[in-house]
Amino acid sequence: MKKIIVAATMSIGLLGLTACGGSSENVAETEAGNITKDELYDELVATNGEEALTKLVTLKVLEDKYDVSDEVVDAELEKIKEEVGEEFEQVLTMQGLTEEELKTDLKSSLLQEEAITEGIEVSEEEMQQYYDRMTKEVEARHILVQDEETANDIKKKLDDGDDFADLAKEHSVDEGTAEQGGEVGFFSVGSMVPEFEDAAFTMENGDISDPIQSEFGFHIVEVLDSKETDEDVGSFEDNEDEIRRTLAERKVNPEDAMEKINKLLEDADINIKIEGLEDIFEQEAPALG
Repeated sequence: MKKIIVAATMSIGLLGLTACGGSSENVAETEAGNITKDELYDELVATNGEEALTKLVTLKVLEDKYDVSDEVVDAELEKIKEEVGEEFEQVLTMQGLTEEELKTDLKSSLLQEEAITEGIEVSEEEMQQYYDRMTKEVEARHILVQDEETANDIKKKLDDGDDFADLAKEHSVDEGTAEQGGEVGFFSVGSMVPEFEDAAFTMENGDISDPIQSEFGFHIVEVLDSKETDEDVGSFEDNEDEIRRTLAERKVNPEDAMEKINKLLEDADINIKIEGLEDIFEQEAPALG
């Protein structure tokens, strides 16, 4: 499932019980005693108030600066439903989410994306290249190691004629593929980290790459085969907006993104009036999802 489905915080919907002022109205009654709105509110603040309030305030600040329409949110929801299929309702239940809570999470993530990709340029050439890759699938295998020196040593052995599969079994730290000689099978665009993908989609069958660095370490990639995809990916125009978003997001520097969100919150002049949570925005703002 897409990463965008995250566990919703139950207290987000409940913090509105009595944000200001007290309430002695009972929310639960038992022979042993009653639970009032005040008691429930205090418990929610104590156990999850910081996370819930941070999400709500950050969402409010982003909504003031950026716009994500209901149509866009609904379109993203439909993509998730298509991806998950008949298990959608079951997955929602397992995540402790309602569909409306999921839509709120989606909107939060899309607003954050709008903020951190603002000003990032994506050329028509880049978009066309990505679309061309959407029409293909590549079969590859790789050897993943943690340091460049080891990667260079393995590449030299491959150049000298050593067997790729044997070296993968011996050295690769990718536990999911090492025992299969490093084979990852056929994959489409967006399935691998960008550095791996960029190499694989520009190599010829039988080519072996020099060491490629990604967030996971250093890869040596061999392309085994390529073919046209069986899926109907639609026209370039059908995919243009999503391609632009994907490529813009790939160009985001995580540190710059965090700095951008923090600056938006700082400029919003936030004043928290809940005892014990007054200083939560003096810390670095967490990502929304």
